[in-house]
Formats: sequence, structure tokens, C-alpha cells
Amino acid sequence: MFKTIDLLGETLLGFFSQVGDFAVVSGRTLAAIPRRPWDFENLIRQFAAVGVNSIPVVVLTGLAVSAVFAVQLAFGFKQFQAQGLASSVEGLAVVRELAPVITGLMMSGRVGSAMAAELGTMQVTEQIDALECLATDPIHYLFVPRLLACLVMLPLLTGIAIYVGYWGGYLILVNVEGQSAYTFAHEFYKLIGIRDLRIALTKAMVFGLIIALVGCWRGYRTRGGAEGVGNAPTSSVVTSSLWILVADFFLTKLMLV
Repeated sequence: MFKTIDLLGETLLGFFSQVGDFAVVSGRTLAAIPRRPWDFENLIRQFAAVGVNSIPVVVLTGLAVSAVFAVQLAFGFKQFQAQGLASSVEGLAVVRELAPVITGLMMSGRVGSAMAAELGTMQVTEQIDALECLATDPIHYLFVPRLLACLVMLPLLTGIAIYVGYWGGYLILVNVEGQSAYTFAHEFYKLIGIRDLRIALTKAMVFGLIIALVGCWRGYRTRGGAEGVGNAPTSSVVTSSLWILVADFFLTKLMLV
């Protein structure tokens, strides 16, 4: 029994220790954003890595998920002879949920894991220690450009996903189900307003914040050589994906009240 209590206590202490460490590192990162000097070359490089290089992934996943969702909607509404509602529901779902959440999850796998692996490699090869010896704050030099890139590029990628999601629904509901192009275009945007777009972009920014902070933190705290570098991306993806889903629930509840 005492062993069970000891194990439970050790687990809880380890969990709260990690939460506290993440909060401290996140606070240092946010505080370092306005501090000079700014490395614009590194920032542009991160914009390209996070945003431009992720466009093919976002386009393919957005198109596929939107098309699959349209298939399910068409099948479901046929049971009630209400096929015309499929376009409206498709538009609302793509803008509010599918585009930001799928983009966030894909970026956690592509971008967050890359950040964790890159910083983890720098940590175990003592490159981060070398930066500190040169009086360079690794938080400011390594974390801030990645955080800003995620904050800026995730909403833009979400906008691309929304656009692609329109054509995914069009492909199924117009070309397969026989709905007219005019009806689909009119109904797709019927329930969508500025508020819905604001919800999507706000979610994207929060997801970008989670991806960058978790990925950089996992990489920064990598220990154990090659094995630690291998575990850091996996841990980053699992943690950020979980928090994206949790954040999506609370953001939806808060912003729809």
C-alpha cells in the first residue's frame, strides 16, 4: 500500500514540477518578445519553415477532411430528405472547427516535432550551452522567432484550409451529389459571419502558441543523448495535440456564449 502511495506521490510531484517548469519557460518566452535585438533573418527563416513549407500538408488534409465530412453530411441528411442543409452545415463546420483544429493538429505533428527535435539536438550537443557562454539568451534567440512564426502563420494557414475546405465540399456535394454550384456557394456561406471567422482565427493563434511553446520547451529540456532526442518530438506531438483539443473545447464554449 505504501509503495502505491509513494508511486502516486512521485507521479504527482513530477507532473506539477513539469507544469511549473513549462509555465516558467513560457513566461520567459513571452517576456522576451519585445526585447531587442531582433534577429529578422532567423524570423523570416522560421516563417518559411512554419508557413510556406506547410502549405501542401494543409491543402491536402483540408481537402480530404472537408470532402469526407461532406460525404457524411450528404448521407445523413438524405435520411431526412434535407439535402439542402448539407452545404450550410459544411460551411459552418469547416470555418469554426475543421479548418483550425485540423490545421493545428497537423502543425503539431509537422512543426512542433521539428522544433523539439532541433532544439533537443542542440541541447544534447551542448550548442545551447555555447550560446549561454556567448552571453546570448537561448530563450530569446531560439524560442521567440519560432513563437512569432506560429502566431502569424497558423491563422494564415487556417485561412487557406477554409478556402480549400470550400472546394472539398464542392467536389462532393456538387460533382457527386448533384447539387447546383450556385446553391452550394449560397448555402455554404449562409450561416457564416464575421464572428465565425474571428473564432477560427483566434483558435488558430492559440493553437500556434501551444505548438511553439510545447515544442520548444520539450526540446529545451531534452536529456539522455540520442534516446532523449528521439523522445522529445513524440512527447511534443502528444502533449500539444492533447492541449489543442482541450483548448478547442474551452474556446468554443467561451466564444459561443
